[in-house]
Amino acid sequence: MTVRTDAGDALRRLTTTHLPSWMPWLLLLVAVALSATLRDNFFSQYSISSTFATFVPLVLVAVGQAIVIIGGGLDLSIGAVAALSSVVAITVMGGDDGRVLLGVLAALATGMACGAVNGLIVAGLRLQPLITTFATASVFGGVTLWVLPTPGGRVPGMITGTFRLAIVGIPVTVWLVLLVAAAWFLLKRTRLMRHIYAMGGDPAAAYASLVPVRRSQALSYVLAGAFAGLAGLAILANSGSGDPFIGGAMALDSVAAVVIGGIALRGGIGSPLGAIGGAMVLSLASSILFFVGVPSTYRPLAEGLVVIAALALSALSDRRKT
Repeated sequence: MTVRTDAGDALRRLTTTHLPSWMPWLLLLVAVALSATLRDNFFSQYSISSTFATFVPLVLVAVGQAIVIIGGGLDLSIGAVAALSSVVAITVMGGDDGRVLLGVLAALATGMACGAVNGLIVAGLRLQPLITTFATASVFGGVTLWVLPTPGGRVPGMITGTFRLAIVGIPVTVWLVLLVAAAWFLLKRTRLMRHIYAMGGDPAAAYASLVPVRRSQALSYVLAGAFAGLAGLAILANSGSGDPFIGGAMALDSVAAVVIGGIALRGGIGSPLGAIGGAMVLSLASSILFFVGVPSTYRPLAEGLVVIAALALSALSDRRKT
């Protein structure tokens, strides 16, 4: 009994541990400083545009993952949803600029439909989110391969061209990241997000306060699916072609971004803004490894070390507060 209680306390401490809200931005500042040291042209417009082009897909997926985790859930299928949304969109568009709007709607609809499936299973059948989304990731991955068995296809020039433009001297990719942050400021004022925070903080209290817990939980996955659909479009804009295998590591990367962003894995604590910072830290860490000559096969090791360091810093911070 004592061993079980100690294990439960340890798990509770782990899931409620989180970094201070300022920490991801400090880590981002350090990553930017290292990148600028390694690359002389890091602050050029072309370099900033290319760097933020790699940020956008992970930023969108991290925000979606953050919403689910704040609500007390977890979505290991979000990378597969982004990949499926991208291949559906590129298939619908067929390289035709006149069908761009149709492709955007198809990506959003695909992402939200996948999120609805996750939400209905987790909230409706009350199955564990980890097991459910691990299983649906395989299902969505299979559908992705059915839609586009091999990498290929052509993205309309309107999408890829816009992704490389600059507005008033600022790359469009930077504006997109700022737009995601602005969207969060609007979203957090909605009743749905208040319910999601309440549900993640204390489900029993939320239920007693007449919060529609099941509906809020299901809608958190739908929101995550919508962000994954947008991430699929960003992937197409950055790569210029479809790839059914592109979302393989995005789910774990998004969880890592959430941890670095100061969001407690138990839920109810943190903000997707921190996840945006965490996503940029991870992307820059990968770039730094490339420029110092470390093989790409070591990227998972680096990300694991970053997450462990983030957890260690958060644990030390909590200990000092205590």
